[in-house]
Amino acid sequence: MPHRYFLLHKPYDVLSQFVSPYPQRLLGDLGFDFPEGTHAIGRLDLHSEGLLLLTTNSKVTRLLFQGLKPHPRTYYVEVKGIVSAEEAERLRAGVSFLVHGGRDYTSAPCDVERVAGPPHPFPSPYTHNPYLTYSWLRMSLTEGKFHQVRKMVRLVGHPCVRLLRTSISGLELGDLPPGGVRELSETDFFTGLEIDYEG
Repeated sequence: MPHRYFLLHKPYDVLSQFVSPYPQRLLGDLGFDFPEGTHAIGRLDLHSEGLLLLTTNSKVTRLLFQGLKPHPRTYYVEVKGIVSAEEAERLRAGVSFLVHGGRDYTSAPCDVERVAGPPHPFPSPYTHNPYLTYSWLRMSLTEGKFHQVRKMVRLVGHPCVRLLRTSISGLELGDLPPGGVRELSETDFFTGLEIDYEG
């Protein structure tokens, strides 16, 4: 059987998996008939939204995350407060935070831009406080430690309110609505990820 490839807009409050010991919304609850053996490539945490890739091809995770070529991931990040130019520069240069095992890790230099918001204004699952100010950042990283983006913005004084991933390499979320699924051909999938693959 040929492998299949999917681009999903993971909604807020859905786990990036099909099985869980906890009573939580899962990928199988989204109403799409995924074939047996489908799994997510990487993850978005429970409260993050946006682009999640899925496939029946077990080789993809190794090709994407263990290859020599970095694969940038772009996020639109809504935070509390107005991010200053100096704070954005701190994020670009790299900030230190704790990772698994309690050790310090300094993020690699990344692209950070202050923006008005994401390119497609998907409905927010967050209730905004009318007495607070909020702002958006567009961040592009080639690494993804546990909760990295959330930790980075908190370290410069701006707790994350909303996190939306919009692209991985050349694969784009576009205007696909939350819970929506787009199936890709094998050629389009690997071309978009800029990976040479011969199955």
